[in-house]
Amino acid sequence: MAFIHDEFLLNNEPARRLYHDYALAEPILDYHNHLPPGEIAENRQFANLGEMWLEGDHYKWRAMRANGEPEEVITGNAGAKDKYLAWARTVPHTLCNPLYHWTHLELKRHFGIDTLLSTDTAEEIWETANGKLARPELSVHGVLEQFDVRALCTTDDPTESLEYHVAIAALGVRTKVYPTFRPDKAWGVDQPELFNVWADNLAKAADGDTATLPGFLAALGKRVDDFHAVGSRLSDHSFPYCFDDFPSIAEASNIFDKARSGTAATHEEQRKFGAHVMEHLGRLYAQKGWAMQMHVGPQRNYTTRLFETIGPDIGGDSIGDWPQAAPLAKFLDRLEQDELLPKTILYNNNLMDNFTFATMIGNFQGGIPGKMQFGSGWWHADQQEGMEWQMKALANTGLLARFIGMLTDSRSFLSFPRHEYFRRTLCTLIGDYPRGINTRRTRH
Repeated sequence: MAFIHDEFLLNNEPARRLYHDYALAEPILDYHNHLPPGEIAENRQFANLGEMWLEGDHYKWRAMRANGEPEEVITGNAGAKDKYLAWARTVPHTLCNPLYHWTHLELKRHFGIDTLLSTDTAEEIWETANGKLARPELSVHGVLEQFDVRALCTTDDPTESLEYHVAIAALGVRTKVYPTFRPDKAWGVDQPELFNVWADNLAKAADGDTATLPGFLAALGKRVDDFHAVGSRLSDHSFPYCFDDFPSIAEASNIFDKARSGTAATHEEQRKFGAHVMEHLGRLYAQKGWAMQMHVGPQRNYTTRLFETIGPDIGGDSIGDWPQAAPLAKFLDRLEQDELLPKTILYNNNLMDNFTFATMIGNFQGGIPGKMQFGSGWWHADQQEGMEWQMKALANTGLLARFIGMLTDSRSFLSFPRHEYFRRTLCTLIGDYPRGINTRRTRH
């Protein structure tokens, strides 16, 4: 039997019925990912499997480093095939890691390849996959059509022009591609050399003036309007912990002015400024009818040498262990008191926070079914057990039936089989109810 088969991960009869009769044919609504809109607009046709599979994929990069591969074949200047061969050397060692499942799902669904990837099979798989890459169904648009991706929400900085989203809309492709407002650099007052460049770019994008705090906030609001005009209804934010120390307007202005003059904010000042900006944006999202996504808990770029030589988002991030409950509750309640808490999706990076986040959303529900969401297992929790633990926490304390479901959070156009992976996991979890939800570990 092939490793990826019809009953893959479906460990009970109800699961098999649920998946094949219901889940399998559902379209994909991928509401959070990091896919480049320029490649969608241009309908990129990849030259080889190495390009399509390994560009920007820090999950694979971390595994390759753990396998002892040199940085040259991970993020360095090695050719695409050499990087692919390094990945082939690594894959057998990823057994019990979700990368093993994802790798072979992607080979099966995109290329019809059942062979397990290893050094012994690498050349055969390389030739077979590359021989199919020129086909229209493996262009970016072809992949979106093949996997019935109806909506795709990219992650976009407020300073970006949105020209690619306008271009995509003009193409008339079936997949609706929307930008997601990601203003994480808006509270970087602790690094004025970077913050000031970004604030100047924000002024240009908004055709405004960011020399003062009112002008800065107005520019952010203008960009929200611009995103809204091309279809966006989502924001996204990521921070290690929620900002909950709310300053006066005068204090926030003073912190901003110091940063604009080149003086770095202290840690405490940065948290206060972040709280001020996030409160302003949260109220704005509620008024616009947007949903607010909050990815909470990672410690980023802690590998100094990698960060200084290569940059961010290259696999130097891990789970943080900051207290989350009190600051998160304080921030959400601040908005809710004025009835300006938008629809919200919370994602935790630390699995120990599952029940904290699952119960937190229940404090602020009301008026809209599933207004507050506990987002799918994220990043280091984006694997079979992580998904199960997240859904069990939600099921035991809230309404699993109102769960928003899966997203890829991916930088690769080969990643859409992750939706299948999630659906199979969900069907097995439900099929094993009631014992599976409450009392026992699910089988593997």
